[in-house]
Order: sequence, then C-alpha cells, then structure tokens
Amino acid sequence: MELNELEALVNAVAEGSVAPEAALRRLRSAPFTDLGYAKVDNHRGIRQGVAEVIYGEGKTAEQIVGICRSMLAEGEQRILVTRLAKGVAKRVAKGMPPDAPLAYHGLCRVGIVGDLPEPGGSGTVVVAAAGTSDLPVAEEAALTAEVLGNRVVRLYDVGVAGIHRLLAHTDDIMEARVIVAVAGMEGALPSVVAGLTSAPVIAVPTSVGYGASFNGMAALLAMLNSCASGVSVVNIDNGFGAGYQASLINHVKN
Repeated sequence: MELNELEALVNAVAEGSVAPEAALRRLRSAPFTDLGYAKVDNHRGIRQGVAEVIYGEGKTAEQIVGICRSMLAEGEQRILVTRLAKGVAKRVAKGMPPDAPLAYHGLCRVGIVGDLPEPGGSGTVVVAAAGTSDLPVAEEAALTAEVLGNRVVRLYDVGVAGIHRLLAHTDDIMEARVIVAVAGMEGALPSVVAGLTSAPVIAVPTSVGYGASFNGMAALLAMLNSCASGVSVVNIDNGFGAGYQASLINHVKN
C-alpha cells in the first residue's frame, strides 16, 4: 500500500463509500505478508514513498514470483527487481500473471513489472557514464530513477580520456537537478562533473579496470577523496542506490 492509496481509503471511509469494517480488513494485512521465505513489507510505500524493491540475486525464480504476486495482490502497480540473471528472469516471466508481465533489461539485469510512471520531481536526473563498460551500472541507475518517476537524461561514454565529449553536454549538466556520475578506472568523472554544476553529484564507482583498480576500490577511494564540493559516493557498482538517492533529491519539495 502506498501513501496515496491510504489517503484514498481514509477519504472513502469519511465519505461513507467504504465501511469502517472493510477498511480495517484492508489495513489488518497491511504491515507485511509472511511468505515463509520472505516477509513482504506492505507499508514501505507509506513510510518511504516507494514500495519495496526486490533484490534478485540469490533468490530463486519461484521466490521472486511469489513476492511479486504478493505485492500485486496488495495493490502495487509497479515492481522493480534488481540483479536479476537472464535465466532466472525467463522463469520469472513465465510465472507472472498475464496482466502483469515482466519487462527484462538484460544489460543491467533489471526487471520491471508495470508501466513507467509519468515523470515528476523538480527537474532532470542526468546519468553520466565514463565508458561503455560502465553502462550496466549506469543503466541500473537510470532505470531505477525512471521507475521512481523521474525524467532521465543519459550521457554515455563521456569519460575524462576525451573530455570534449563531456563538455559537449555542458547545458545538460548545468540544468540538471541532480547528477549520477558513473566511472571505473581512476574514477575521475564525478570530480570533473561537480566542477561544472551547482547540482549535487552522486558518484558511483564501478569494478571496471585493470589489476591496480582492485575491482573498483581505486575509483571508490578517488571519489571519496574528491576535491570538488557537492559529491557524495555510493558503493561499488551500486547503480540502484544512486538512482534511488537521485530520485529522493529530485522530489524534495521546496
């Protein structure tokens, strides 16, 4: 249940179109649904404004289908599944109801149930990726932001090895409400981007690079030590966390 659904239910009781007993039955199961292998948090949307997101890695297709069906039964209109392997996604798709198909995005291993919402928020979320090898993480961030109701501008392959490629998009960078900057190797992109804009920059280190990159540790430490102001950093390869945080910033009410 999301906040707008709770508000509608309360208003319906006040107007007399829904009996208090019916509303109580609806709310009795609201806190969570116990599936044995998972306790589906039905109050997440009320508390945080966003329904529970399913982390697919380590879960079976049957478990993911069960969680999705439980969320749909509670009125969720869209569901985001991250880190969803291709083979598991195929089995999940077969287990979903015909009216709630799974759309799978193989590049970033993201599954989406339901249509994307109309973009809201106060501006644009820019997702900038240093190299093509960073796209799986960047797309996870971009799709997460879109599922959460944001207009996203993608700037891909704009790393510092050819900085003119980034500077060609200066207007997009300066007009953004929040920027997600994704980079591996030495992780320099967020610092450069932050020097061009007044918007907050969320830096995402990726595990892209040769041996001394230590699977993203070099980029992570570089981003944490950025000399540019306004840079925050999420975990290595955590595109979802960056997209979620960007959405929170973009939906802050002035």
